[in-house]
Order: sequence, then C-alpha cells, then structure tokens
Amino acid sequence: MANEKEKKKNPDFILVDATNAIIGRLASVVAKWLLLGKRVIIINAEKVVITGKLDAIMEDLETWWNIRGSVNPERAPKHYVRPDLFLKRKIRGMLPWKQAKGRLAYKRLRVYIGCPIEFRKLKPVKIPEADASKLRCKYFQIGEILKRFGWKGISEWKVPLK
Repeated sequence: MANEKEKKKNPDFILVDATNAIIGRLASVVAKWLLLGKRVIIINAEKVVITGKLDAIMEDLETWWNIRGSVNPERAPKHYVRPDLFLKRKIRGMLPWKQAKGRLAYKRLRVYIGCPIEFRKLKPVKIPEADASKLRCKYFQIGEILKRFGWKGISEWKVPLK
C-alpha cells in the first residue's frame, strides 16, 4: 500500500511543459534524457517556438515539405503537420536512430497537444536553457506556423469534462 502512494507522488517519468521553449534546445535536452533511460512526456507541443523571421521560417519549411521520393514515396521523409508529431520528429533527429539504443529511447517519448486530463494535477518541469522569454530576436509558436501548412488546430476537438 505504501509503494502505491509513493508511486503516485513520484511518477516514473519527467513531465515537460513545452510552452515558450525553443524547439532545438528542448529537443537536445530531451534527447539526452531519453538516452539516459528516462521516460519523458511533453505537453503543450503547439506552444513550442521557433526563432527567426517569419518569411525565412516559412521558406525553409516549404522547401523541406517539398522533398519527396520520386521512385518510392514510402521511403521518402515523412513531413508532419500536427505539432506533436512535428516535435517528436525533431527529437528523433537528435537520437542515434540507426542504433538500437536510439530506437529504444524514442519509444520512451510521448508528446501531447495541450495537457491531457491525467497530467493536469502534476507539476511540469520547465527547461531553463530552452526558455524563449530571454530572447531578443523574433520567435513564433510552431502551432501558428503549422496552421499555414494545413493543421486545423485543437478548436475542433472535443475534450471530455470528466
């Protein structure tokens, strides 16, 4: 009985709030944690920021989205429009994917849009080196950028009230 209470107080994962976190710095810290064997859950993936001018960001993403395989499209790179899958793919790029330890680390990662009900009572960790509030340059939330590429947003989803 005491073990169950301790488990509820100390979960076996790290809950990370991605609000106003720079995408590259967040991804590198999370990739290190995953390689150390920790389970990581990221919430508010649509609020991750990317730095730079909006025109340059859009141009880079557009050229990246236009990469396709002409012979076998199944083997071409996958381009995700949803912010949770987009962030997960960025973190995967920082893992040694062709090795077994990289694939096992990737399985320990969960990324969510918004905050699911089961994590609302827990206090998430903020990564200080990824905080965008200290920046002097322009930055934009990835959710707003991906809406221009076809993501419909979370306004259409029905969230249960329980």
